[in-house]
This record gives sequence, structure tokens and C-alpha cells, in this order.
Amino acid sequence: MNVQQLKIALNTLVTKEIRRFMRIWPQTLLPPAITMSLYFVIFGNLVGSRIGQMNGYSYMQFIVPGLIMMAVITNSYSNVVSSFFSVKFQRSIEELIASPVPHHIILIGYVIGGVTRGLLVGFIVTLLSLFFTELSIHHAFVMIFTVLVTAVLFSLGGFINAVYARSFDDISIVPTFVLTPLTYLGGVFYSMDQLGPFWQKLSLLNPIVYMVNAFRYGILGASDVNVWASLAAISIFCIALYAFAYRLLARGTGMRE
Repeated sequence: MNVQQLKIALNTLVTKEIRRFMRIWPQTLLPPAITMSLYFVIFGNLVGSRIGQMNGYSYMQFIVPGLIMMAVITNSYSNVVSSFFSVKFQRSIEELIASPVPHHIILIGYVIGGVTRGLLVGFIVTLLSLFFTELSIHHAFVMIFTVLVTAVLFSLGGFINAVYARSFDDISIVPTFVLTPLTYLGGVFYSMDQLGPFWQKLSLLNPIVYMVNAFRYGILGASDVNVWASLAAISIFCIALYAFAYRLLARGTGMRE
């Protein structure tokens, strides 16, 4: 395929993915906005008024970056895992794999769809947060880079989950038993300085800690971990997951059974 044909193929895949979640926006965009608004009211206003300041910021300001990142992570992941598993379940993925469209284009198309939904929900949550507190961007590059790479990372994770899933129940196992616990223990609602030495070291094994803190650094200028090491680690994970996802797609794992 020439460059023009590759562009058409990629644009078709991306357009299909975006139209898919925009067509059912009451199920894909509205629920996370309502959920995060409840977090703002309950944790930010009611609980936050009792906690006071954290790391020199009001509790509401402190949790907002983490809640935005939580929305980006969950929606990037869920968009790709549900979309790719659906085409695999319907056996229509076989036609796409048999077509002359390169595997890189297929993978990138699904990832862009997941990233788009994740960033769109993150933007909606950011707008909602402005009704509860004031935000100012301290490091724009760190903020943008972190949210983009994180969305790509979890879109790839959703793709891998969909490849191995054999039923619709399988696509909910990772978000329920892995993603949700790691997110809640990722420093969204607390500072690592409040933990004991053992729990601080244990928290460093949680990759979401680095994503949340890097994003918080971009907005507030405060972080519990080394920001540049965090960005490097996230980027390496992203490259590794892309290579693994591409290999699964090229080998037809879980799709030619």
C-alpha cells in the first residue's frame, strides 16, 4: 500500500472508533462526568473541608489532577478493550487482518480511538473541576506529555486484554481486580509523605503512582517522586507494550482459533 492508501485506512479506522463512542455518548461520556462530579463533591468539599491542606494546596486542588488522570486511564482502556473484543467476537477482525492493511495501522487506529476518548473525558472532567476549585498549569510540557503517553499506554493495555479475552466477562477482570485497586492506591487521594517507610516503598511498585504524580507536577508543580524518571519509565512501558501488542496482532493470537 502506498502512503495515500495508508492514510485512508488509518483515517477510516480512527473515524469508525470515534463515531462508535460518540454515537453512544450517554454511555461513554456522561457516566464518567457524573462519577467524577460526585468525587469532587464528596471527597473535595465534604471530606476535604475536614482534611485541610495537603502538600501546601487545598485538598480539592490536590486530588483534581489524580481524578483527571483516573478518568483518562479508565476510559482509554475501556474504549479499546470493548471495541476490539467486539470485532473479534463478531469475527469481523478476520477480514481486517486478511486485508492488505498493515498491522501497525490497525493497532495505531484502535489506540488513537482509545486516546481520543480518554482525552475527551479528561477534558470534560477538567472543565467540571473548575466549578469546584482553581487550577493553574505550572509545567505544560510535563502535563501534556504525561496525559498523552498514559492514554496510549492504557489503550495498548486494553488492546492486549481484548486479544486474550474469550468472553465479555474476561474484559472486566483486569479493570475490576487490577486497574481499580492500582488507581485508588496510586496517590490520587493522598500524599505518599503520609505513609510509613514500608508503604512508601511498596507504593513505588505501583506504576500509576508515577503517572498521577507526573501529571500533578505539571498542574500544581508538586510531586512525591522524581518526575523525569517517571516520564522515562512511562515511555519505556509504552514502547514495550506496543511491541508486545503488535506481535500478538501479527501472530493472530486469540483471533484465528
